[in-house]
Amino acid sequence: MWAMILKEFLELRRDRRTMAMIIALPLLLLVIFGYAANFHVDELETRVVGPRAEQVAQQLSSPFDVASVRPDEGREDAEQALRSERAAVVIVTSDGGEKPKALIDGSQLFSAQSASAAVAASNGALEPEVLFNPRLKTSWVMVPALVGMIMAFIGTIVTAIGLVRERQAGTLEQLAVMPFRPSDVIAGKIAPYFVLAAVDMVLVTVIGCLLFGVPFTGNVAIFALGAALFLFVVLGLGVLISTLSQNQGQAMQMALMTVMPQILLSGMIFPLAAMAAGVRWIGYVLPLTYFNMISNGVMLRDAPVSSLALPLGVLALMAVLVFSAAVLRFRRDLAPGAPRRTTAPRTSSPVGEGR
Repeated sequence: MWAMILKEFLELRRDRRTMAMIIALPLLLLVIFGYAANFHVDELETRVVGPRAEQVAQQLSSPFDVASVRPDEGREDAEQALRSERAAVVIVTSDGGEKPKALIDGSQLFSAQSASAAVAASNGALEPEVLFNPRLKTSWVMVPALVGMIMAFIGTIVTAIGLVRERQAGTLEQLAVMPFRPSDVIAGKIAPYFVLAAVDMVLVTVIGCLLFGVPFTGNVAIFALGAALFLFVVLGLGVLISTLSQNQGQAMQMALMTVMPQILLSGMIFPLAAMAAGVRWIGYVLPLTYFNMISNGVMLRDAPVSSLALPLGVLALMAVLVFSAAVLRFRRDLAPGAPRRTTAPRTSSPVGEGR
C-alpha cells in the first residue's frame, strides 16, 4: 500500500498543471474573492446639468462623485450621457422651485441600487428616475452577460478539446505533408465552431429576450460585430490552448482556468467599480469584460457606436494577438522538420543487442 501511495505522490509531483490547480488555484481564488466579492458601489460618477447645476453640485455628498458640472445642458444631454456611459447618475436641475431630478442608469444594476438608496436617504432633496431598466430587474442585466459567458464556454472549451482529440488521433500530423499554410489550417478548423457558436448565440439571445422580456433597443449590426470579434478571441484561445496541451484532460484544465476568471471578474457577477484596483485591472484584460459592455450597451441602452469604440477596438486587438499566437504555435508544431514536443516512449534494448 505504501508503495502505491509513494507512486501516486511521485506522479502528482510530475504533473505540474494538476499541482497548480490543487495548491495555487485555491489561494488565487481566496485572494481574488476577498477583494472582488463586493456588491456595494461606494462611488458613483455623477454629472450635474441645468441652470442650478453648480449650486446643487456643492450640496451632493458621498456616494455621488461629481465628475462634471454642465449648467448649459438639459435633460436630453443627460440621457445621452447615461446612454453613452459617461456617468452613472445625472442630476437635472431647473429654474423653478422643482426638486432636482436624479436620472439613474438602470443597466448598471449594482450602481443603480446604490444610487437609489442614496437618493432615498436624501430626505426628499432629490427625485429619482431610473432609465433603461426602470424596475431594476436582474434578468435584464444577466441575460446580455449570459450570452457572452455561454460563448466563452463553447468557444474555448469545445474548440480546445476538439483539436487536442485530433492531435491525439494523429490527423493533425497528416496536415504537415499537405500544401496548407498554418493560418489556413486554423481558419478551416475554427470555421465550423464559429458558425455553430454564432447560431447558438442567436438562439440564446432570442430565447433570453422572449423568455425574460429583455428589450433589444440598439443596433443589431453593432451587436453582431462585437459578438463576431468576441468569438474570434475565444476560438483563438481554444486553438492556443490545444497547442499547449498534450491530452484532453490538460486542455480541459487550461480552458477552465481561462474561462473561470472571466466569469468572476468581468463585471458579470461583481461590479467592476466595487472591486479593489488590482483585481479590477485583471478584469480589464479579459475579453468577456468588453463583450459585456457591448451587449449591455446595445440591448438595454441603445448605445451609439462611438461610445462602444473602446470595447470594439480592444476586442479587435485581442483577436489579432490571440490568432497570431495560435498560428505561430501551430506553425511550430506542423512545420516539416520542426522539433516535436511529444517524444516517443523509451523502449528497452533487447538483451544482447547494440554491442
